[in-house]
Amino acid sequence: MSKMYYEQDCNMDALKGKTVAIIGYGSQGHAHALNLMESGADVIVGLYEGSKSWAKAEKAGLKVDTAANATKAADVVMMLVNDEKQPKIFKESIEPNLTAGKYLAFAHGFNILYNQVAPAADINVFMVAPKGPGHIVRRMYEEGKGTPCLVAVNQDPSGDTMEVALSYAAGIGGARAGVLETTFKEETETDLFGEQAVLCGGLTELIKAGFETLVDAGYQPESAYFECVNEVKLIVDLIVEGGFEKMRYSISDTAEYGDYRTGTRIITDETKKEMKQVLKEIQEGEFASKWLAENNVNRPYFLAKRKMESEHQVEIVGKELRKMMPWLQNEEE
Repeated sequence: MSKMYYEQDCNMDALKGKTVAIIGYGSQGHAHALNLMESGADVIVGLYEGSKSWAKAEKAGLKVDTAANATKAADVVMMLVNDEKQPKIFKESIEPNLTAGKYLAFAHGFNILYNQVAPAADINVFMVAPKGPGHIVRRMYEEGKGTPCLVAVNQDPSGDTMEVALSYAAGIGGARAGVLETTFKEETETDLFGEQAVLCGGLTELIKAGFETLVDAGYQPESAYFECVNEVKLIVDLIVEGGFEKMRYSISDTAEYGDYRTGTRIITDETKKEMKQVLKEIQEGEFASKWLAENNVNRPYFLAKRKMESEHQVEIVGKELRKMMPWLQNEEE
């Protein structure tokens, strides 16, 4: 197993006297900027002129400037805009202002691995990737806890890039939970595979298939929603808290027996074979080239699928049912 770092392993002084530019103020951007500022770092947020987030970041007490000026002023530049927007921003605003010895950081390795962003050899390049969405990174920090992070170094001309990366990870609260050392390649390929085969692609198709099977058999869509969508969170929370063992301890013996008898009939050898193919396409760059090509032609497939999915019956029924669940109202807004 790779090394896991905690607060005692991180030298917080590695960021002392350095200015950190956070490029972007979305989900991850706001969390990194606020956590670092509250950890004592000198933070500046880099945005484009006219960005809706400009006033929001200033209101939170952060310094804000254009991405170009923020890069000029900074020693460490963290890219937290969407993957597909990074190459253009890097070329136009970041690269011309990245002088030798500065640190360029990422929360996902996509653009480095697939050569969409190519920093000069005299730039230090590292990654700190929290394993959770930005609002969780922020909330955990505020509660005195942390979100586990991955850390990797891709270029190290200064010789202290890992030290700076660990200081950054500690600054956003990651070292309270644990920071696992990895590589840009491993983080990117496992992240893409997890999203596609399990967390997003796999799970949503499994949920829809279950919902459709019940509705097609004549059961009420509302009953199908509760059984195939609503309870997913309860099961996943138990798995996260204590593995499959805690989940199986917490469900009925009937459910556990059904789990053992049926799971492998749904996830078959054919499914696993397809998963291996998905991983191969990621490793060989096929997925990346298709996604980059999709963005180059204004995303016709992506936008058509987004619209189609939003009109699925499971989404329509879910919207109505969630109105009856007051504890979910804040999350819906």
